[in-house]
Amino acid sequence: MTATGRETDHKKDLHVYLQDARDVFLWKLEGLPEYDIRRPLTATGTNLLGLVKHVTGAEAFYFGEIFGRPVDAPALWIAGDAEPNADLWATADETREETIAHYRRVWAHSDATIDELDLDATGLLPGAERKELSLHRVLVHMVAETQRHAGHADVVRELIDGATGQRESGHHMAPGDSAWWQGHRARVEKVAREASGR
Repeated sequence: MTATGRETDHKKDLHVYLQDARDVFLWKLEGLPEYDIRRPLTATGTNLLGLVKHVTGAEAFYFGEIFGRPVDAPALWIAGDAEPNADLWATADETREETIAHYRRVWAHSDATIDELDLDATGLLPGAERKELSLHRVLVHMVAETQRHAGHADVVRELIDGATGQRESGHHMAPGDSAWWQGHRARVEKVAREASGR
């Protein structure tokens, strides 16, 4: 296989994993009322719509700004562009439909960057460092970032209504009804108590 063929395969593999995580966010919002997609379910305020808003801003920053291809998106507080955690929750004026539409628009922009640039193409990280980042490194970072937050969405959705899995069908989950899961949880709890008593 040629070097170009290998690069295409690597880029395609990374893109598949990124898209897989993107799709998780959309199904985690499905069928939930407005309150449930916004309510904070951790002590730090983690919520489903806020996670979507955050990954939208992250994609715009990494695939847009770094490569000189800006796109309008929520500012990332960690980049110093917004108040702390502003990108991790949606205001009452930011609707579900708008937030999802922004995400889809930004990921289309990201996909164009991925398609048009080689993996060794570089962009500049804004700020004092002005560090060069390759598209390969940005893709790896964004796969990790998006999958990490998709995991947060998994837990938050389970806390809301018990829905689990990478797909709405429960894909990648052990088969079992609610009685089986209650028994499984009780077993894990029992072992945790036994281990802590050693």
